[in-house]
Amino acid sequence: MIDLKARLSGIVTVLNTPFTDNDAVDLDALATNVERALNAGVAGFLVPAMASEVGVLTDEERQEILKTVVATVSGTVPVVGGASAEASSERRRWIDRVMDAGSDAALVAIPYRDTETWERDLRDVAQTGAPLVIQDWDAGGYGAPVETIARLFNELPTFQSIKIEVVPAGSKYTQVLYACNHEIHVAGGWAVTQMIEALDRGVDAVMPTGMHEIYTEIVRRYRDGNRDGAKRLFDTIVPVLAFSNQHLDISICFFKRLLQRQGIYSTTHCRAPAHRFDAFHERIADELIDHVIATIGDLNR
Repeated sequence: MIDLKARLSGIVTVLNTPFTDNDAVDLDALATNVERALNAGVAGFLVPAMASEVGVLTDEERQEILKTVVATVSGTVPVVGGASAEASSERRRWIDRVMDAGSDAALVAIPYRDTETWERDLRDVAQTGAPLVIQDWDAGGYGAPVETIARLFNELPTFQSIKIEVVPAGSKYTQVLYACNHEIHVAGGWAVTQMIEALDRGVDAVMPTGMHEIYTEIVRRYRDGNRDGAKRLFDTIVPVLAFSNQHLDISICFFKRLLQRQGIYSTTHCRAPAHRFDAFHERIADELIDHVIATIGDLNR
């Protein structure tokens, strides 16, 4: 069994799904994006997830995407397969499927409603025997109780990692790490706008989308002891994050637009987003994309 604490440290890229003009998954473009991320030095990949538009992918597309990423990575870094579903039986089925496709671990979102239900659902997926990243997602609250997380981490060997996406995320990073004696793998996701704080608090991984070269350079500087340099670089992308983090659909549309400008994706096509770009979004996005591309160019000099 993989040791996520030892193997998954740094930037874990959540991949957007590329589509052709005919609405088919573009597996060649996906592989190109994976290769670029690997060249930038990412620590691993998470796919498919919310940023992958997983809710509008067919079962076959989910498997094709995951198999393409696993084949492209070829064991160089870990791949975490998205196995979230509403029902426990479906979660178990997807855990089996992502592990059969070659994933090193499975990510499962378990919404927190009450402690008894959350614990029951976690114990249920732990029975699969797969290494688990549990997504503690609560857009309006604090998610699962810290003491429950710590107790189950100590009881269930397959529960290795928790992706904390709650309000506020920072204090929960610290509380969970402390409660688990810093032995649990902690990842940050949607709270990437607090990336420097997350690194200060000792998270193992941050799971953003796109901008591979910038994110990996921030982590490299920080871990080399150059916090000021890491913060300066991070500060240059804060306007990008402020724009893209308005809504998940805005984020997906923005990063696909960036990937197309970079020559990685052939289209910016998204499947039925609730919030599409209007003319103002397009103008601001293009200004920010110019900035991102220039920043990456400066890093590569």
